[in-house]
Amino acid sequence: MDAPLEKIADPTLAEMGKNLKEAMKMLEDSQRRTEEENGKKLLSGDIPGPLQGRIQNIGEQGHIALLGHSLGAYISTLDKEKLRKLTTRILSDTTLWLCRIFRYENGCAYFHEEEREGLAKICRLAIHSRYEDFVVDGFNVLYNKTPVIYLSAAARPGLGQYLCNQLGLPFPCLCRVPCNTMFGSQHQMDVAFLEKLIKDDIERGKLPLLLVANAGTAAVGHTDKIGRLKELCEQYGIWLHVKGVNLATLALGYVSSSVLAATKCDSMTLTPGPWLGLPAVPAVTLYKHDDPALTLVAGLTSNKPTDKLRALPLWLSLQYLGLDGIVERIKHACQLSQRLQESLKKVNHIKILVEDELSSPVVVFRFFQELPGSDPGLNAIPTPNMAPSAVSQERHSCDALNRWLGEQLKQLVPASGLTVVDLEVEGTCVRFSPLTTAAVLGTRGEDVDQLAACIQSKLPVLTCTLQLREEFKQEVTATAGLLYVDDPNWPGIGVVRYEHANDDKSSLKSDPEGEKIHAGLLKKLNELESDLTFKMGPEYKSMKSCIYIGMASDDIDVSELVETIAVTAREIEENSRLLENMTEVVRKGIQEAQVQLQKANEERLLEEGVLRQIPVVGSVLNWFSPVQASQKGRTFNLTAGSLESTEHTYVYKVQGSGVTPPQTPSGARTKQRLPGQKPFKRSLRGSDAVSETSSVSHIEDLEKMEHLSGGQDASEANSPERHPEAPTPPEAEQTGALQDRAQRLEDDRPQVEEPESLR
Repeated sequence: MDAPLEKIADPTLAEMGKNLKEAMKMLEDSQRRTEEENGKKLLSGDIPGPLQGRIQNIGEQGHIALLGHSLGAYISTLDKEKLRKLTTRILSDTTLWLCRIFRYENGCAYFHEEEREGLAKICRLAIHSRYEDFVVDGFNVLYNKTPVIYLSAAARPGLGQYLCNQLGLPFPCLCRVPCNTMFGSQHQMDVAFLEKLIKDDIERGKLPLLLVANAGTAAVGHTDKIGRLKELCEQYGIWLHVKGVNLATLALGYVSSSVLAATKCDSMTLTPGPWLGLPAVPAVTLYKHDDPALTLVAGLTSNKPTDKLRALPLWLSLQYLGLDGIVERIKHACQLSQRLQESLKKVNHIKILVEDELSSPVVVFRFFQELPGSDPGLNAIPTPNMAPSAVSQERHSCDALNRWLGEQLKQLVPASGLTVVDLEVEGTCVRFSPLTTAAVLGTRGEDVDQLAACIQSKLPVLTCTLQLREEFKQEVTATAGLLYVDDPNWPGIGVVRYEHANDDKSSLKSDPEGEKIHAGLLKKLNELESDLTFKMGPEYKSMKSCIYIGMASDDIDVSELVETIAVTAREIEENSRLLENMTEVVRKGIQEAQVQLQKANEERLLEEGVLRQIPVVGSVLNWFSPVQASQKGRTFNLTAGSLESTEHTYVYKVQGSGVTPPQTPSGARTKQRLPGQKPFKRSLRGSDAVSETSSVSHIEDLEKMEHLSGGQDASEANSPERHPEAPTPPEAEQTGALQDRAQRLEDDRPQVEEPESLR
């Protein structure tokens, strides 16, 4: 494999190797060039135009794989004889190399773009092998003896439906084999139950056709007992196909016995593209069969040279990497998994779901909190005597927190390639599979260390939030006007909704008035500049607005938080209602003023008489006998909500005092905080961690202020009533003078005046 391409005997291959070497030299030269303006490297993968800078740097091995597609189009223009020889050589070399690397002796290879396509062709081959008259009689043979395809319950979702659609089989031809429930991994196929299913199908007159085993399940990377499954398949004449990411470890020196047993199966599907970081490289299905006619009918082989050129990108990449490069990449991915496992073992509240701690290339972990009344050795697995509601609530809470943890880790360490998976038994977990991501993302050991440090830093937030959830629910339930919304997908402290006076509790439609109140409440809460994050969104069961409270990084005073939410929402509702009432009062006042002014005009006409209304006669009459009429207008007192005459204003040249508005009571409990203390933090009073030089002095100052304010209130309450004739002290005289001055300023306050001509 590592031999120079010039030594190949075929002149066409030698010429292609020479051109390939020149192309590689051009790629290396383009990567060494630098920009004179900023001194940065030019990415040889950049494409001019809108895609420039948006394509990742795939490296030299990636360029080789991409070059294979262009080279294949160039080779397809050769004459038929040279093309046939060249494509046959490329296909045979690639098949031989893959079989040697992955320990699959005397196998054939089928290259395909879709990963599931190879399994579909294998199923077609198995049908032709077991049904000899299928070519002649077609589906009549299948009707008399229905084939059965066995899939694990942990298989990739949608795989069975894909096979039935490709083969034209009904869905009853699929048989779902459950995983272990008592012994062994809960993600491994139950071999004893499988044998029982096979016997039952044979008794019903069905034909067990094919079994799909997993060497690394799609979710957690567990491997079935392939050795035991192979014995069972040989006993009943069933075709055994193996797929999974753990097949990559066959290239290493040490391989677990369960994965090594896959070398004896009838077929296997490999995906070298993700394992080696090669873009646009086809997947490979290795199989063993002696009849070339059946493989041709099944579509596993082809006489078209262009179909054989699918192996060209992989042929070039394997020669470029060499055996050492392939083994090094797979070994590096497995070492990353082991490194993360060792780091997570030292972290509390993290459960690791691995099958084999020594060789598992996939690490699945989740955050957990031990439930009261459960065995700590079970890693927070609920016991049967626990209430189902409590188990379900705790499960949903942990699932939401693990989903938040996975998203945070993906943002903090993007090179880790983490994914969030939902498992049937364990719940939401975070998966680290470097075999499928490390070669593409360039994951290093430093990235794994950074990932472990980020997990450690997020644990206090997760633990604190989970502890405050129940307290927050109890406080909201006990507070009037607030409704606790149980949203299982929200990872924060909780969700709360304020129920205003006109709220229709039975309706699930949107509430405009409620949205207005919650929008104002969200603005007020964000202005407090606390460590909590607040968001507004619709309730997941209806369209009504709610306030979503985020994660808590420190000890939070939940009672103060809930009280602040309730009081602020109530004040916003009252202010909104007051504004609406004031608008209505002003409208009615204007209408009343118009009526009164019209009535005053009519009275003025009756008082002056008809002669004064005639233009010339009225002027002469007014000159001899002027009318002494007072100006009458109307003022509207917003505080009292009533109309008043302006006669007093024009006569005495001063406005009326009106009514002093009442002082708006504040429903919020004003809590005295230490300097620098943010809202909703618990008081440090009585804490052992208080500093003697700073915090204690602040607390003493607060106590003195409370004592002085309490003493002043008590002295005012206990002071005897002063006699009217008793002398007034100077302080009281000054206070009285200030009050008189304030009263005069209050009397001079301008009021809204309605002009006399208003209609």
